[in-house]
This record gives sequence, C-alpha cells and structure tokens, in this order.
Amino acid sequence: MSKIHIVFGPQGAGKSTYSKKLADEVKGIHLGIDNWMWKLYGDDLPKSMNLKWIMERVERCEKLIWELSEDISNRGCDVILDLGFTKQEKRKLFKQLAEENGKEIQLHYVSAKHPIRRKRVLDRNVNRGKTFSFEVTPGMFDFMEGEFHKPTESELMNAVIIDTNPKE
Repeated sequence: MSKIHIVFGPQGAGKSTYSKKLADEVKGIHLGIDNWMWKLYGDDLPKSMNLKWIMERVERCEKLIWELSEDISNRGCDVILDLGFTKQEKRKLFKQLAEENGKEIQLHYVSAKHPIRRKRVLDRNVNRGKTFSFEVTPGMFDFMEGEFHKPTESELMNAVIIDTNPKE
C-alpha cells in the first residue's frame, strides 16, 4: 500500500533536501510548495510583502497538490508532501484528508538549530542551488520563524524525526 509522507519543520531545516532523498529511497513522487508557488505566481509577486495575497495562492496550490497526491497514491505510488506545514492545523488537515481517503500516513519532522537554519537560508539566496526557489530575505525569515507551530508530543509519537544539525 502506498503512503502519504507529510514532511514538516521550520524553514531552513532541510525539508526539501530530505524530501527529495526520501522520494528516491521509496521511489515516490516529491511535491514541494515552493516550486509550485514560484512557477505559478513568481512573476506576479507584489512588490511589497502581502501575506494575504501569498496565502490565497498557497491554498490554491495545496488543493491541487492534494488532488494530485490522491491520484498518485491511488496508482500505488508514495507521495512526499513538502508543503512547509508550518501550522499544526494544516498538518492535522492533511492527515485527516489522508485518513478519510484510507491512505497510510507517515509524518517526518525535520529540525535544526535556529542559527544553522538562518545561515542555510541566507546562503541559499546566494548559491541558488537545487533547493532554491525564491529569495528569502532576513525579514521574511524572521517573520516565518514566528509562524511555525512546534510539533506536539502526539504528532511526534509515530513520526520520523530528522536532526540536520552538522555533526560536531
């Protein structure tokens, strides 16, 4: 039976890198929100930060991504959802959608210390490597830090926990 993998964690923790590796390991399909948002709406981004505008489009992408996820899963292939899942309510919603549709779910929590994550995000702006979709300014990073809901004990109970801090 195929699985829906919900990958979550704060920005810069390594969710996209981990998700792509997981997709290779399970021969699954990786669906990442950053790529969708940038390719669909990047050219239309307002000049000043407009969270309402962005979130309306994120919601549209998430609905389409879920429909695609169901179709892929129904064909027997694992789906790796790399949608940020910063809010506990969003994680709960996607878990509920999967359960209502008889899908097996696996949560994956990716974490790293704040200074490491901040450096990764700012370095990504410069290097523009494989996981770069759009520039995240220091102000955007700081704002999004406050938006992340730390996982509850019950969320982590059966989750795969990945610590991406560099080994010392």
